[in-house]
Amino acid sequence: MPSSGSDPTDPRVWLRRAVSNLVRAEQEPIRPEILLEDLCFDAQQAAEKALKGVLIHRGVEFPRTHSIRELLRLVEASGVSVPPDVGEARELTVYAVAGRYADTAETVIREEWQRAASLARRVVAWAEQAIGGTSPSSGSTQRHR
Repeated sequence: MPSSGSDPTDPRVWLRRAVSNLVRAEQEPIRPEILLEDLCFDAQQAAEKALKGVLIHRGVEFPRTHSIRELLRLVEASGVSVPPDVGEARELTVYAVAGRYADTAETVIREEWQRAASLARRVVAWAEQAIGGTSPSSGSTQRHR
């Protein structure tokens, strides 16, 4: 039985998960075993979950996709203006698959990881504003529709 904090129809749940991925994506890799590709995957996941939270908030159904480009298109189609700096996050889609499988992962350099984390941060901050209300990390279970 899902707890009240895991309702997939609540956009705040998606934002809370996005923030979790973002925090991991931004963590300085302090051990050599931490792969930058994995941190980029977390950046992509943060953006994806944040955008899905916005879509849920807007009452828009979305397909099971990891495409940031497609999610941004759906957000805009719902009547929400996406700032250009947030739209740049479409670059993150490449990390949705590449970060999951050893045979598709390419080595990521530090600058790429920093760019991915920055893009994800922009999307999450924008999504928090688009949804409004209290921060998803505050533990609020208030539902917005």
